[in-house]
Amino acid sequence: MSHSVTVRHNFETGHRLPHLPGKCQSLHGHSWWAEVTVTAPELTPGGLVAEFGQLKKDLRAWIDQHLDHGTMLGAQDALLPVLRSHGCKVFEVAGWPTVEATAELLAHVAGDILYDLPRAQYAHVSRVHVTETHVNGATWEHPGAAS
Repeated sequence: MSHSVTVRHNFETGHRLPHLPGKCQSLHGHSWWAEVTVTAPELTPGGLVAEFGQLKKDLRAWIDQHLDHGTMLGAQDALLPVLRSHGCKVFEVAGWPTVEATAELLAHVAGDILYDLPRAQYAHVSRVHVTETHVNGATWEHPGAAS
């Protein structure tokens, strides 16, 4: 048996993927949705997977501060210094800001947040699902969850 809680949040962010052929080479934006699930095999004595209120608050605050109404660009993107020089909000991604990489990024961010919260033993980020449009998305799953 296991128990899970899920935080859902939306954000508006631009990105581009100049290393791929097609229309995503151009700077464009999406209304992204992120769903972050934390799972534990047992609840705390108080009935929790994790302190849900603080998890929601901290995860949403990180997304709003770093991604919302900004632009995600790869570290090698020529637009990175240009947008920064104009005072634009830019989040630099080590590789490229694909929807898959964004799901993995948010898994790591949520894991760092979870580490500092009251939580059940063995509570961990088990799944992150990110959509960049109503029909396109990607999922990151904890390596232990893969079959």
